[in-house]
Parts: sequence; structure tokens; C-alpha cells
Amino acid sequence: MVACRLSLNARQLDEKALRKVFDQISRDVPVGKAQHEDDQALVAVARPFEPRLKAMTGRHPQLLKAFGKFSKWVNQLGTLGGGNHFIEVCVDEADQVWVMLHSGSRGIGNALASYFIELARNDMTRQQVQLPDRDLAYFREGSAHFEDYVGAVHWAQEYAYANRECMMDLVLAGLKRHLPAFAVTGEVVNCHHNYVAREHHYGADVWVTRKGAIRAGAGDLGIVPGSMGARSYVVRGKGNAESFDSSAHGAGRRMSRNAAARAFTEADLRRQTEGVVCRKDKGVIDEIPGAYKDIDAVMANQHDLTEILHTLKQVVCVKG
Repeated sequence: MVACRLSLNARQLDEKALRKVFDQISRDVPVGKAQHEDDQALVAVARPFEPRLKAMTGRHPQLLKAFGKFSKWVNQLGTLGGGNHFIEVCVDEADQVWVMLHSGSRGIGNALASYFIELARNDMTRQQVQLPDRDLAYFREGSAHFEDYVGAVHWAQEYAYANRECMMDLVLAGLKRHLPAFAVTGEVVNCHHNYVAREHHYGADVWVTRKGAIRAGAGDLGIVPGSMGARSYVVRGKGNAESFDSSAHGAGRRMSRNAAARAFTEADLRRQTEGVVCRKDKGVIDEIPGAYKDIDAVMANQHDLTEILHTLKQVVCVKG
């Protein structure tokens, strides 16, 4: 996730301008399965990623087949994706305007993960390791595939970071076409969730996988989003050792996408997203706020992990 505060305040926004902003972002940032056309691809940003990717495919030529339709990863830079990914214009507790977005390593990151998961499963079979669930397959540090996997993970994390920066540039350029002149303040947060890092805990150097979590070490800035009609939070970590310096990365779902689609209607969606310029059709009912846990309860439950710095409420939300 990434968020930045602007020099605008809520009084400088009106619904007509916000609808133009929504339409502009929807045109400039491909969402869902869409990607940039070749003449719009961010080639210069992608170039530094090419040598390491080429080295990976050299050691694992099967990756080229695994990439499949995601082989045009350059065109995916600066794209949102689907699911719970979003781009939002928000207002904080002091009526200052923020831009916040959530996206990751896109299709190529998923393809890398899927390839190495299958490789780990095959390793377990060859080594005759009996697991309670095949999704618990692993690489032991020092084994043939461990370093390659870690290298792929770090490549994907850096790609995700760059992807968010590219989208933020596109969004800010779109805002400048429809809102009064503004500047980005020094308060910018760009944090991973669902990632792997080498860290020191309880006197040992260990590998930490944060799934549904962000790093919340002492002083670390992070973002804990709600849903498309609920508040989100910019936080500072307290460095709680018992949590391995971590906190929740968001509200989390309380019902599956299919269950949400069955339980709610478009009228429910309109009611729960009142005051937000966003899609309100059946295509995003599975992302309705009611499908998610209460973000305020989540924040209360992790008061010993994070300190709330800013409370953000969206006024525009673009979904994948």
C-alpha cells in the first residue's frame, strides 16, 4: 500500500470535480485484467528489473511457460489489478486530502509464486516428506531452490513497490487536471504486506513471512485500510516483540466473495457507500463494506501494536 498527503483540504473538493477525478483515474490506470497498451508501457521504469528476471528464467526456463499471459509484465507496471485492490481519494481528521492505493506484484508475481509453490511440492514428494497439507511445502535454507525462491520473492516485492509508485504518479497527474493546484507533503507511506523478510527476533536471525500483516517495528509507518465505505488508518508501529514487530494489514473479510454476492444487493451497496464516488453495481458487491470485519474493532484489538496517526475517510474509490 502507498498513501500520500496533499496540500488540499476538504473545502476545495466538490462532487462534480470528484466525479471527474473518478473518471480520469479510471481512464489512466488500467484495472482488473487490463494493462497498458504498448505505446503507454512504462519501459524506463521496467528496464532495471530485466537483468534479474532474465537470470531467473535462465536458471528456471519453465518460468517462461508459467508466465503465460503475464509475459508482458512491462505493460502491467502502473496497473491496479482486481479483487480488493483500490485507489482512493480520502480526507483525514484535519480535513486534509490524501491519495491512497492498494496493489501488488500483479500477474507476474502470482506466476512466480505459483511456480515455486509447485516446485516445493515436488521437492517434498521426492524427499518423501509427509505433510498434513500439501500447501505447507517448503524449501530448507541451503537447499537447491531456496536462494532462487528468495531472489524471486524480493524481485516481486520490488516490482510491487515500483508498481505502486507508478500508479501514484498517474493518479496525481489525473488529480491535477481537475482539482486546484496542490503539492505532495513530506508525509508519504509505502509499505508491503504479504511478504518475506530476513529479520532479527528473540536473539536469532530468522525469515519472517507476513501474511495479512505489515511490519510494525518501533517507528515504522504503515497503512491499515478498511473497506470501500469504511475508514482507513495511517499508523506508527510500537515494536511489540511478541507480534514479531507486526500488525494486521486491514479489516479482513468476514464472508467469502460468493457469500457476499448472495447476501447483499445493489441497494445495500449504495447505502453502505453513501457519500463515496465509486462503482455501485453488482460487479463489486463482493467488495461491499458489510463483507468485511469492523476496522475500528480491528484497530482496538491491536492498540498494543500500533499508534494511530491519521484517520482517513474516502470520498473517491476506484476498484479493480
